[in-house]
Amino acid sequence: AALSPWDVMLCVSGTAIACENALVVAIICYSPALRTPMFVLVGSLATADLLAGLGLILNFVFQYVIRSETVSLLTVGFLVASFAASVSSLLAITVDRYLSLYNALTYYSERTVVCIHTMLACAWGVSLCLGLLPVLGWNCLHDHSACSVVRPLTKSNVTLLSASFFLIFLIMLHLYIEICKIVCRHAHQIALQQHFLTASHYVATKKGVSTLAIILGTFGASWLPFAIYCVVGDPDYPSVYTYATLLPATYNSMINPIIYAYRNQEIQRSMWVLFCGCFQAKVSFRSRSPSDV
Repeated sequence: AALSPWDVMLCVSGTAIACENALVVAIICYSPALRTPMFVLVGSLATADLLAGLGLILNFVFQYVIRSETVSLLTVGFLVASFAASVSSLLAITVDRYLSLYNALTYYSERTVVCIHTMLACAWGVSLCLGLLPVLGWNCLHDHSACSVVRPLTKSNVTLLSASFFLIFLIMLHLYIEICKIVCRHAHQIALQQHFLTASHYVATKKGVSTLAIILGTFGASWLPFAIYCVVGDPDYPSVYTYATLLPATYNSMINPIIYAYRNQEIQRSMWVLFCGCFQAKVSFRSRSPSDV
């Protein structure tokens, strides 16, 4: 088949995603200090995005080197499971941030650890099931009229995936609104205790709300176009529409390490130790709590 520039861009995107997230996974795995529930969730997100990046690379290789229906199904299923695990991990991080603020006094407890591992087990279990559906027969290899804009997935399959995404997005939107309310309420309570509202409280509150808006806005801008097109699109439409909405969706996995990992002071310190072999005392780091946004 002729080499498509869209496939090349997806492969390049997958390579960047894999490299970024492989570094995050390596840092979390080899840093004993990064064993808190927050970093377990970040590690889950980085692992899912790493697998998604590898899946994009494998999809390119198998599409132009090894053309097989079986391999195509396996690759598509691998990508579905990886991206589903990525989105589910983002939801788990949002829930964790909400709980760390709502139940701040009991957050650092054994119950929190159990809750985190339960959420991740459910997220990866559901993602694996979604990825196995095309392999187990929910595909359109033998019925092209049932194909969706993402071959060989069926229309009903992508509708299920899109509906799941919309549900997760609405839950995240609701939780982030609640987080904003809690942050604003905390800032107001601090101001009342000090008998006046300083400019720093306005700045801190505005910064927290702005960060949450960036996080949710980036997630929505990356995935919403593709999710909507999967529902309203027709397989007879030019494939450029599918690529044009799918490519930005992959960028979310490229941005996730920057938002959730590289901004964290503990990971920055671990990176410094990893690359420099030593830690300079003159470089100060502030440990971020799970509720930091």
